[in-house]
Amino acid sequence: EVQLQASGGGLAQAGGSLRLSCVASGDTFDDYTIGWFRQAPGKEREGVSFVTSDGFTEYSDSVTGRFTISIDNAKNTVYLQMNSLKPADTAVYYCAARSSLTIATMPHKYTYWGQGTLVTVSS
Repeated sequence: EVQLQASGGGLAQAGGSLRLSCVASGDTFDDYTIGWFRQAPGKEREGVSFVTSDGFTEYSDSVTGRFTISIDNAKNTVYLQMNSLKPADTAVYYCAARSSLTIATMPHKYTYWGQGTLVTVSS
C-alpha cells in the first residue's frame, strides 16, 4: 500500500511560483499514475496534472503552460512546479495515486491520497 506525503504549499503573490512535492512510501511508483488535484472552498475537487511512472503527462486546460509535473522514480517523488500563479489557483492541493498506467482525471479513480497542502495566491 502506498502512503503519500504532500508538501510545498504556502503563500505566493500573483505571478509567482511554488513547487509542490509528493513523496511515496510503502511502495514504489512503478506502474502507477500520480495526480495532483485541488479543491477550493465551496468547489468540487478537480484534477490539475497527471504523470505516469513511464513519464506521460496530462494537464487541465486551466494550468497548461503554467504548471509542470515531473516524476523522480529513484526518489519516489512527484513534483508540481507552478509558475505564473493566479489567485484562482488558491486551493488545497492533494496528490493521489492509482495502480495503472492509464491516466484518469476523476478523483474517484484514485485509490491512495496524501494529505492536502494549502496554496494561497494573493493579488
